[in-house]
Amino acid sequence: MNITSRPESVAILLAGLLLLSGCAATGPNSPSARPVLYPNATLNRVGPAQGQAEIDACISRALAAGLTADEKNNAVARRAGEGAATAGVASAVGALLTGRSSDVLRSGAIGAAVGGSAGAVSGAFHNDRPNGTYRQFVQRCLSERGFDVIGWN
Repeated sequence: MNITSRPESVAILLAGLLLLSGCAATGPNSPSARPVLYPNATLNRVGPAQGQAEIDACISRALAAGLTADEKNNAVARRAGEGAATAGVASAVGALLTGRSSDVLRSGAIGAAVGGSAGAVSGAFHNDRPNGTYRQFVQRCLSERGFDVIGWN
């Protein structure tokens, strides 16, 4: 079976990969991570609920300052372009080398479509980097309020 003759198969495969990329976007190195407070005197005095409220307030301050939890680096578009160019050229050269000169454009277009899709999925997996400036802002805000951040989770 030729996968290019079954567009619904490609769509299902891409949807599955995008779902997996969503699952990969959690944990301490993801933009959705939150500060973990050390149980120092301030946290012991105010309690965990107030500690979480202070985290929320510092996150709001960071967002109001124009910071975002994730780096905006266009990894998805860049990797899609790289994948399309690489696979498109490889497919066209493959058609030329196998003597299918009438299929060069078709092979190149199919390769570019597959490579671009694969590159976009790869970019989605690598586009979830936390913003260090945002984290430093939130940590400093919490420190000024008497809390100690021991990590992000």
